[in-house]
Amino acid sequence: MITYTKGTLKDIEAMQALVAPEVKSGIILERNNDEIATNIRSYILAKESGVLIGFGALHFHTKELGEVRSLIVSDTSRGKGVGKNIVNTILEEAAALEAQKVFALTYKKAFFETLGFVEIPKEELPANKVWTDCIKCKFFPICDEIALIKNI
Repeated sequence: MITYTKGTLKDIEAMQALVAPEVKSGIILERNNDEIATNIRSYILAKESGVLIGFGALHFHTKELGEVRSLIVSDTSRGKGVGKNIVNTILEEAAALEAQKVFALTYKKAFFETLGFVEIPKEELPANKVWTDCIKCKFFPICDEIALIKNI
């Protein structure tokens, strides 16, 4: 059985282990333990029999605009709806907090489109996204990620 819960500080080590290969390849930005700890309340974790199999975070840029970030599902758990359930939980939380829109910057365009996101030009993203997150990317400034957004 897969459960979806908020992250705790005790989960950080397992989170870092799960995301490490994607960080190394440049697919997901590296976040150090302190950054994860500071934002731990933003994370939704998926666990199967107590083992972490995926997570994602809801991050806000403005009072109207949130972001799905750090979305990861273990290789062995992909295709089971885990990522979809994490994103839907994030969208429910964004709606409960009265956000108007949520965006994602991703290489998995089709996945987000199945959840109702639509592609937008990256130039429509908040400037603070570029200068706080994107600048840390090993591919910056040559970015081939796709920006998508969903109205809540």
